[in-house]
Amino acid sequence: MLRFVLRRLMSALPTIFIVVTMSFFLMRVAPGGPFNLERPLEPQTLENLKRAFLLDQPLVVQYGHYLWNLLHGDFGPSFIYRDFTVAQLIANSLPYSMVLGSWALLLAVFGGIAIGSYAALRQNSFVDYAVMSIASFGITVPNFVLAPILSFVFAVVLHWLPAGGWGDGGPANLLLPVISLALPQLAVFARITRGSMIETLRADHIRTARAYGLPTRVVVVVHAMRAALVPAVSYLGPVAAAVLTGSVVVETVFGLPGVGRYFVLGALNRDYTLVMGTVVLISVFIVVFNLLVDILYAVLDPRVRYE
Repeated sequence: MLRFVLRRLMSALPTIFIVVTMSFFLMRVAPGGPFNLERPLEPQTLENLKRAFLLDQPLVVQYGHYLWNLLHGDFGPSFIYRDFTVAQLIANSLPYSMVLGSWALLLAVFGGIAIGSYAALRQNSFVDYAVMSIASFGITVPNFVLAPILSFVFAVVLHWLPAGGWGDGGPANLLLPVISLALPQLAVFARITRGSMIETLRADHIRTARAYGLPTRVVVVVHAMRAALVPAVSYLGPVAAAVLTGSVVVETVFGLPGVGRYFVLGALNRDYTLVMGTVVLISVFIVVFNLLVDILYAVLDPRVRYE
């Protein structure tokens, strides 16, 4: 297993390199720049700023300089938040995104698996149709629609919860953002688990277990659940990376100080280094969580061996 982990880590490096390279050049060829303000700067001031941030150098030189700094763990200075480096901005905002994403991930995974399993055990019943209808609603309604609706109903109309802001990070402030972030993923997990569980319950070893007279609870939890979770686990990697590194929409709608908000502000202001820093962070998260999922996949399914 150690060789497999090391091999996967080595194979992930080219992926991160390609993502960084494409993101760097796409950002630089896009129209505009970080100093194209509504009120133009003095020519000498603009020239000094470009010289300070190496923007007066050829693009290839800028790229080489960025890669060299990145290899040393330096994401560079922010063009807009000039009192902070990109590393400081990410370090300050990542804990907020991690807390929000952790609660959303737990709700999506455990809620989706529980609902999907319950629907599979009652296949073609009213409960099954109701659960799948709600799951379809959760998938089709994006969180940029769901988040404003929840905020309007529960904050503006009913005055039950705050409309936005982190506050003290308590349940009142986190409930609506967590639901907005988790509901689409919960619906996907429910549908995946239902389909996988139905297929597993029809397998030969499950029929054998039932023929021995084992209770349904034992058959499902001990013999069926493990195999039924494999497809859901394969979906867990990209979802975990997406929600734990912040949601652009949810953090913007509820005014949360997470990584997603800085990604939006960086893109709007052409803050090259800030956008690149968030892209690299998300890429690393995707690689790490996909690796963890592959390991968990091998644990759940004994037929999968990597040695």
